[in-house]
Amino acid sequence: MGRIRPDAVLVQAVIAGALSFAHLHDLAAAAGQDGWKAWAYPISVDLLLVAAWRRLRNNGPSRLAWSWFVIALVASLGANVATAGFLDLQHPPAWLRFGIAGWPALAFLGGTLLAHTRSAAEAADATSPADVNPAPTPVPDPLAATEPADNPPELEATDLPAAEPPAEPSRSVPVPAPVPAALVAHARKVADEHRARTGDPIDTDTLRARLGVPPQLADSIAAQLT
Repeated sequence: MGRIRPDAVLVQAVIAGALSFAHLHDLAAAAGQDGWKAWAYPISVDLLLVAAWRRLRNNGPSRLAWSWFVIALVASLGANVATAGFLDLQHPPAWLRFGIAGWPALAFLGGTLLAHTRSAAEAADATSPADVNPAPTPVPDPLAATEPADNPPELEATDLPAAEPPAEPSRSVPVPAPVPAALVAHARKVADEHRARTGDPIDTDTLRARLGVPPQLADSIAAQLT
């Protein structure tokens, strides 16, 4: 059997829980809840706090869980502060009596919402379509497939539709790009200079490089120079 090792965090939690429990009991008793009713208040507050924290851990953050966690925490923290001498517990104010008297209904509402309200993940799972088994594919009867058909119709060559000749692909004829007259004159000077220097007529690539024009425009200029 292993040795029991004290845990400082667990001891601290027990001490804090006991003090908070006692403060809630004293506050409820001062507000007029005597006997077992005063002991039920700290149990109700702590249970609501635990339920909200468990909802946060299991289903992730949500406004519902955070709201009731803060309400239970304020009730517990308020009791700790109120019993420290900030309130006259011999003559408790009316708002304190009102809050203590209305706490059971509030705690019941919070516990019911936390227990029966579905989270976003659960709602998504509920709205997803159920798995439906696909209908079985009919299997053809092999005997029916091998049996010859009764009186198969005879087709004559004249009954067959005439085969249409394949359509020839349309050939697009390139449309020469319009060339300004000034550009043609300048290109002619460049071509003459090239012929005088090299003795050969200028080719389209050299003309395009000298003029700095697109290939299609260079072809149109070269066609007009010939």
